[in-house]
Amino acid sequence: MASAGLLKGSVIAERIKEEIRSRIGRLGFRPALAGIQVGDNAAAGSYTQMQSRLASALGFDYRLHKLAARTSLEDLKGLIDRLNLDAGVNGIIIQKPLPNEIDYLAAVREISPLKDVEGMHPYNIGHMFFPRPRIVPCTPAAVMELIKLSGVRLEGREAVVIGHSEIVGRPLALLLLDKLATVTVCHIGTDSAGKLQEHVSRAEILVVAVGKAGIIKGKWVKKGAVVIDVGINRSNGMIVGDVETAEAASRASWITPVPGGVGPVTAAILMRNFLEAASMQKKQPRND
Repeated sequence: MASAGLLKGSVIAERIKEEIRSRIGRLGFRPALAGIQVGDNAAAGSYTQMQSRLASALGFDYRLHKLAARTSLEDLKGLIDRLNLDAGVNGIIIQKPLPNEIDYLAAVREISPLKDVEGMHPYNIGHMFFPRPRIVPCTPAAVMELIKLSGVRLEGREAVVIGHSEIVGRPLALLLLDKLATVTVCHIGTDSAGKLQEHVSRAEILVVAVGKAGIIKGKWVKKGAVVIDVGINRSNGMIVGDVETAEAASRASWITPVPGGVGPVTAAILMRNFLEAASMQKKQPRND
């Protein structure tokens, strides 16, 4: 039985990192990225450690601001305000997950658009409706890079996105539309109506970002489809995606491994966004 080609994120991540290394010397200063972690969540701690190592390897400074779990949204906003005004800080990232009491999107709105390395400030999201957006959300940008690696042309293709989050699904739909794909976004309402399999089965490009192990059955995947699995889930002591990988790989033309697919590219794009933010501040040294 034929098996899909693997879209390995490390290939793209290394290319992006080389691009960053070639540009960092022309910046003229060593930029600093401020990470904010609230509480002692193990996953958040792992991400901040990874970001610190990657930033150091690329020639950036990384400054972690670790707040107590009981920190209020107002206190978090106060820290963000201080970092916005600090000329020695060129980028700000709020590490997820946050305590349930803190609204992530409300916090992101406090970040200066020029220091928003995740591309989630409404100002930067708004720019996605126009050519050449300033800073694009990291995971959607990673998905687009992986699709490009497959060599499949998006124009006129049926692209189905499973998940409509503000962080992945919605901005990704805009990026796919910009490439003239025919885009369908599925969500809990699609599933409740019993139409999820119907949409998946006609997807030539299938992107799944739900966060629920195996929610997409491999047998639903259209033969020859490109499958991008954004999900990261723990199941029986293993890391698995949102798609039943083994059976999906027997039907797809290309598929991302989990782990090792979207994740490495997302991390590299975060650093590319940070470099873009620092470059914009050099040209426009003020807060928006």
